Amino acid sequence: MSSINKYMMAVLTSASMFFTAVSLAGQKVDETLPANGVNTVTVENLSGEVTIIGWDKASVTVKGELDNKAEKLIFEQEGKTINIKVDLPKRGSWNSQGSELTIHMPAHLRLNVESVSSDVELSNLTNNVTVKTVSGDIHATELSDRIELSSVSGNIKSKSLQGHISLSTVSGDIIDKDSMGSMRLQAVSGEISSDSKAHEVFINNISGNTILSLAKVDELKASTVSGDTEVSLSLQSNGVVKASSVSGVVELDFQDNVAADFRLKANAGGDLINKLTNQKADRAKYGPSSKLYFQTGDASSSVSAVSYTHLTLPTKRI
Repeated sequence: MSSINKYMMAVLTSASMFFTAVSLAGQKVDETLPANGVNTVTVENLSGEVTIIGWDKASVTVKGELDNKAEKLIFEQEGKTINIKVDLPKRGSWNSQGSELTIHMPAHLRLNVESVSSDVELSNLTNNVTVKTVSGDIHATELSDRIELSSVSGNIKSKSLQGHISLSTVSGDIIDKDSMGSMRLQAVSGEISSDSKAHEVFINNISGNTILSLAKVDELKASTVSGDTEVSLSLQSNGVVKASSVSGVVELDFQDNVAADFRLKANAGGDLINKLTNQKADRAKYGPSSKLYFQTGDASSSVSAVSYTHLTLPTKRI
């Protein structure tokens, strides 16, 4: 064989290997199962992106491309549950490109999602939704009923959620908009921001800042350690507000003519700034603490707060 022929053979062999590698890099999937008699869908994906959309059809579909190292896609019904899982090797060290899946499912079914580094996007689901991921981001739109979204280091962004809502992250940020119902937001070192119509709001933030723009609130409980907290709200009759902060600034901005019994305390030399009335804080005779007790209107609601730095009621005087 001539040297030219040998060269051409080597080129063709290399090209063949290249195209084979590309064709095996990510298997395409397009599968459907009927959802008659099914009440739950579970999704498990290690990395990549998963988009889950609720619809009115009585079937579940999975489309997209599997991880380059995936062994297979498990897509089966077991009892009243449809399981969707990207099956990966249990051993070995390899670089993963992740799976990219789009799943359509009946909106009224329950959904459970587990992931390590996969981003998860959800929309138009009306039953219990639970999503747990380690480093992936979660983006949720138009979910209702019981909603639990959690990530360790990923961000959570939500819009138009309704029902019993729980959003939690360790080092990521939470951005919520237009939620309704009862809402619990938790972060360790991330920022929390919410523009919400929820009537019950519970906040726990360790070292990040919290900014809340709330509507008509029956109950608000906010606890922070070293981050600042800014809250604007319209406190309903017989409503309750409880706030505490160790080293951050707390600002509570109420509606005009709020009617409540206020019991505010500042420890370790913290300041109490009252712009609701002319009432001034009383300094303790011994020690660096101070307190401020007063009432407005018929005092039908109650507001209690403890701060170690600054607590401000910045609404205009009534």
